[in-house]
Amino acid sequence: MAELTTDQISSVKQKGFLRNRGTDKFSGRIVPAGCVFSAKDLETIAEISKTYGNGKIVFTSRLNAEIIDIPYEKIESAIKFAKEHDLLFGGTGAEIRPVTACKGTTCIYGNFDTQGLAKEIYDRYYLGWSHVKLPHKFKIGIGGCPNSCMKPSLNDFGIQGQRTLNHEFNDPNGQFRIFVGGTFGKKNRIGTPLPRFVERKEIFPLLEKTILWFRENAYYKERLGAAIDRIGIEKFEEELFSEDLLLRKEEILAADLKVR
Repeated sequence: MAELTTDQISSVKQKGFLRNRGTDKFSGRIVPAGCVFSAKDLETIAEISKTYGNGKIVFTSRLNAEIIDIPYEKIESAIKFAKEHDLLFGGTGAEIRPVTACKGTTCIYGNFDTQGLAKEIYDRYYLGWSHVKLPHKFKIGIGGCPNSCMKPSLNDFGIQGQRTLNHEFNDPNGQFRIFVGGTFGKKNRIGTPLPRFVERKEIFPLLEKTILWFRENAYYKERLGAAIDRIGIEKFEEELFSEDLLLRKEEILAADLKVR
């Protein structure tokens, strides 16, 4: 096969395939819905790895199953096979990234169904907003309790279940701590906690408004936390707790991204 072009490498990266160093082969990421793979899913992933890769699988920090050493010319076949078995490659690019959640659904310390919430966010935003281009990656992390095993405070939007008086598991009136603007890597920033706990019904409006604010205010290649620090947390919170962003939703989604 002829040497791969930059456009070819870029086009498959957008589909969840990252070039393996020093080769013309790729690692492809399969994203779990709600952070859970079934036994059948794992059998399919193993089959994809044996048929299209080198038989090895690693799991990423965002719970994706990464199949190694897929030749460029086999990528479309691997995508088709996965889709036929209700699995999707993805998880890269300047968009909403795969949701992560701890096992609060079954953990003795879990205050709510973390995997159920992750599935709702996966359906509504990871899939539903997959066409929405953002200034940079946007990560969502869900923790079942303040033990913070999934580190929600190191995500752009972190959700943490809190134990309250007379608490029952998955209490519809339970309370949550929300963190915004967290990052971890070359530049670390602990997410800023919003000034009050929120109820379950508030999570989706706040998440949507955060994404809309990010798209409208951040520069291209600027993470949410950096944009908040540049503009000010007070201004961010003022807009987050109003309805203006939702009222202008279509306008914001149709606008061009900001460039420095």
